[in-house]
Amino acid sequence: MASSFVGTLLPNNFTLTKHSAVPTRRRVQFVPRAESMTTVIEKLGIKIERNPPQSKLTQLGVRQWPKWGCPPSKFPWTYEATETCYLLEGKVKVFPSGADESVEIAAGDLVVFPKGMSCTWDVSVGVDKHYKFE
Repeated sequence: MASSFVGTLLPNNFTLTKHSAVPTRRRVQFVPRAESMTTVIEKLGIKIERNPPQSKLTQLGVRQWPKWGCPPSKFPWTYEATETCYLLEGKVKVFPSGADESVEIAAGDLVVFPKGMSCTWDVSVGVDKHYKFE
């Protein structure tokens, strides 16, 4: 059974019933889209800024940093210097040595790994990132 209401445009404060457009008391509330919100967390010594603003990436000069990438794999790593990286692509679970938990990082994350951290990277989606050691 086809609906005769397909394509009918109504103001936001109306709902469509079978026979008429009826005004409703609906609150309209602005909710930012998730991909535009920046979230900063620190877990197991790793600092992650999800969806940093482009202005911050530009200020840091991220696009001028060297790039590194790898396919899905699992390997140990020790940071001999603090690394800041920005993931363009990929998804990784990082298991710091001695921790019972992991930290997940993914495309769009700006991440800081502390000097001296030993961990295992479990790359489930190939990584492409800009990075800088300090």
